[in-house]
Amino acid sequence: MAFEISPETLEKAEAEVMYEIEEGVTEPARSAWGLDSTRLGGGVVLAMRDDPSDYWSKALGFGFDEPVTLPLMEQVIAFYRERGVRRATIQLAPSVIPDNWSAMCEKLGIEGGHAIRKLAVDIDSAVSASARAKLDEGLEVGPVGPAEAAAWAEMLPRAMGMPAQGAQEMAAASVRRPGWHPFAGREAGAIVAIATLRTAGEVGSFFAGCTLPEARRRGAQSALIAARVRAARDAGCRVLVVETFDEPPGTHNSSYHNLLRAGFTMRYSRRNWIWNNPGSGTSTGTEPGA
Repeated sequence: MAFEISPETLEKAEAEVMYEIEEGVTEPARSAWGLDSTRLGGGVVLAMRDDPSDYWSKALGFGFDEPVTLPLMEQVIAFYRERGVRRATIQLAPSVIPDNWSAMCEKLGIEGGHAIRKLAVDIDSAVSASARAKLDEGLEVGPVGPAEAAAWAEMLPRAMGMPAQGAQEMAAASVRRPGWHPFAGREAGAIVAIATLRTAGEVGSFFAGCTLPEARRRGAQSALIAARVRAARDAGCRVLVVETFDEPPGTHNSSYHNLLRAGFTMRYSRRNWIWNNPGSGTSTGTEPGA
């Protein structure tokens, strides 16, 4: 039976990951792209006005310090309107969605989007399971230092197929941030896969696990999971949390299955809720992997 970990731990860990990585971007890029953030009702609201991926404007972590109410969501939408954001994603754990959510969505112009899977594992189970990870000959995995920050960060948008603007700068800044532990998979000295870990107390959060297409199916991500598990253990973490794509019928999410092999179990599926600024264009957005 899976160990217990609350939706509050899962949601707030993700909220802080997103808050910290976006806060890492400095001027003049912040003003040029319209990056801004605030804390409301126990959650975080993050905006990037000029975001070609429509990924970085997110509101999450709500429903634990205070209920999800219409006035709270009106404040969230007002934040995005005032900053000219064309599309924002609201992420709520199923357990905090109020009975009148449908009416709130209709009033505020919020629509349902695709789902995200939330996973977790206790550290002892992860250490045991991830020890079986195998890496193809010619590849190696290890930590990333400041000297490699730019090369490491350049990998995120390339591997995820998302615009470099924002993603690259955020990733580069996270290399130097306390509590963040970046890793890379390398072949002949060149970075071909990346992943990072954020540690905060007893909770370790996985983020940005991705591999270049030509280096996939060679064990890089499983080895990067194992490296982060060991780093989390050494940092004193007792639980690990992560989110990844849903897996609709007829599709295959390699990240999800790599995580299952490393001992993670799915805790719940969480639907994204999308607000589109009237009259603006939209896109489907991209989710960085585990």
